[in-house]
Amino acid sequence: MNFIKKFFTALIAALTLTSNASAEKISTVMHKLEVSSQDSGGTLIFSDSPEYVRKNGILYADTVKGEARVLFYHLNDTGVRKRFAVIFENVSGGKAKIAITRCGLSAPNKNYHTVGKSTQTMYMKNNFKDEIKLRKHERKVYQPYEKYFLLNPGQLIHGICDFTADKPVKVYLMMYPENVDPLDFLSYAEILPKDKYALRGTFKNMNRTLTLKKPYDWERDGLGYILIGDNVNDRFKRGIDATDGSEVVNYGNYGVNYTINFRTKSLTRFCLSPLGGNYAGALRFKYQGYSGVIQTPARQLYFGDRTPYEPPHVAQARVEGISIMTAGTELSELGSYRGNVSFEYSPPGASNLPVNIVLMPSNQR
Repeated sequence: MNFIKKFFTALIAALTLTSNASAEKISTVMHKLEVSSQDSGGTLIFSDSPEYVRKNGILYADTVKGEARVLFYHLNDTGVRKRFAVIFENVSGGKAKIAITRCGLSAPNKNYHTVGKSTQTMYMKNNFKDEIKLRKHERKVYQPYEKYFLLNPGQLIHGICDFTADKPVKVYLMMYPENVDPLDFLSYAEILPKDKYALRGTFKNMNRTLTLKKPYDWERDGLGYILIGDNVNDRFKRGIDATDGSEVVNYGNYGVNYTINFRTKSLTRFCLSPLGGNYAGALRFKYQGYSGVIQTPARQLYFGDRTPYEPPHVAQARVEGISIMTAGTELSELGSYRGNVSFEYSPPGASNLPVNIVLMPSNQR
């Protein structure tokens, strides 16, 4: 790939960047910034297969203890209304307590971007707590907003829930008839086969921390970016489908919660840029004792649909360390910060990866 690097090296010399850089006005070169990556935390239970549910049954199930996260994303692809349930079963010999520490959930909708963005916005606001107590071998249905768990044909349900279980508990994700008791149905329900995308499984170390290896310096680094979700610089997690023991890959790292740490030498503008297509999400910033949620994008439901197609050699160059910002590059503002700033991020449901986090000089003074 040396010819790619030579091509972009020549291009760098031909481009000029001013201090009021913006994608709308310039075409210029970006350099990949190096980050360290570390995974930690508990267990992710991920249920997105079959995504289009055409019959009643168990969509996924596995047993966990300690810190865990469950993410579900399913569409009622039948001709009648259905209910969805998360069911916890105490599989230990004594009482069990489940502390729900965080939750994101959207009302069912046929618009995928609405569901994905609403769920992630609620999750990032992080203001939902709950508790479930289970007797020995007891099962309980968990539907914190009960009306959200009734789906009309063609509607999508999507939720993320963080919890801590002090004893082993089995988690079931299930689609079932509208007027049937879910616990009765669970006693004879079959596990549905996964679809061709096989996006379900159990994954260890559900959190990932990315940290910039050295402070961002505009004069030294130029326009900079880090890549998330490309499976080269940021690898997809591998796990096990507990329903059949097969190895699976979480293409997109959905349900993985990222903490991305930056340090800058001067006031720096941060933006999120989608590279894979339509994108609608939210993230949380932490800066000088303040925090808040930023929707991406902020003023419309989604973006990324106008991002120009990348020829293979351009995509390869981006992975290797050089990318181009053109007039067609779409950006969602994340704010301007000096010194230490961190972002909490998770790939949103219904959105496409990868994305760039772009750093550039700020217009603010």
